[in-house]
Amino acid sequence: MTDLAQRNPLNPLITPSQVNSYHPNTEVECLLNPGVFQFQEMTWLVVRVAERPEQKEGEISFPIIKNGSVEIVSFGLDDPLLDVSDPREPRYNGVTYLSTLSHLRLFNSEDGVHFKDAGWPNLFGKGDLESYGIEDCRVASMEDGSFLLTYTATSENGYGVGLRRTYDWKTHEEFGMILPPANKDCAIFEKKIKGEYFCFHRPSGVGLGGHYIWLASSPDLSHWGNHRCLAKTREGMWDCSRIGAGAAPIKTERGWMAIYHGADHQNRYCLGAILLDKNNPSKVVGRSKKPIMVPTADYEKEGFFGNVVFTNGHIVKDDQLILYYGASDSVICSAEFSISEILKTL
Repeated sequence: MTDLAQRNPLNPLITPSQVNSYHPNTEVECLLNPGVFQFQEMTWLVVRVAERPEQKEGEISFPIIKNGSVEIVSFGLDDPLLDVSDPREPRYNGVTYLSTLSHLRLFNSEDGVHFKDAGWPNLFGKGDLESYGIEDCRVASMEDGSFLLTYTATSENGYGVGLRRTYDWKTHEEFGMILPPANKDCAIFEKKIKGEYFCFHRPSGVGLGGHYIWLASSPDLSHWGNHRCLAKTREGMWDCSRIGAGAAPIKTERGWMAIYHGADHQNRYCLGAILLDKNNPSKVVGRSKKPIMVPTADYEKEGFFGNVVFTNGHIVKDDQLILYYGASDSVICSAEFSISEILKTL
């Protein structure tokens, strides 16, 4: 199956072997889904770095944040209270853990292709609601010069949405958890509409409902309401199992165009686009019947969790969309698209 993506021939751009672990007694297991922004005439990535301890035979070990420091938790694989049917989310005595601990790390590049660790302060989980780490950052570059970081806050309480704001990437204003579990995939619009902030988010329905994209608005970034279900999964199509937002939508002549991810029942993650009315973003006026990007390259089909292309960020240059994405939950890559060509498919 062909798609619209022009993959960078140097993919993958960043691999785990190029990145040093931060926490003691851990190693970098995988790199995932960077937020993207431009700053100081460079392209920057906010990469999710997932670390775990070296595994010993007969045991499973993973790190958590406790009392402000990292603690390694280990269980014997023969322990009847242990359930590892999903290796990403082991359960012990009814409590769910994550097999890795994630933090957010800044990488920058002068050409948008060759990235290096910027050496700037990393972002870590704080408090009980982020004790399993923070993941999958989206960056909204606002008109007042601020950057809004939405991310998944993880703990034994579930997945929620955290928000931080910065102007210089060295100090951050913390808003805490703005959307409670189970919720993730939050992307804030980079322009206000009629004086209000808008965001996509993805509450997870259990039993009734599903994994759909919702829209919300806020007067102050702290209080979010006017929640509306924007788009649902479509049975028999490439996005039949779950969908979620990518990065902040792009304002085009035809309306707000947003890239989103969709998964099928075989857990294949592809990318598509959705088009919203310019003045009323709760109105959907177009959507991809077929994905604009599917996992076809070897590095997209094989890895920590294969058959995945997943984006949280992009750079727009006229009609060119430079998309940065995580492949197979393992490595960081980029691809280029024509915005006008995407719009033609909706």
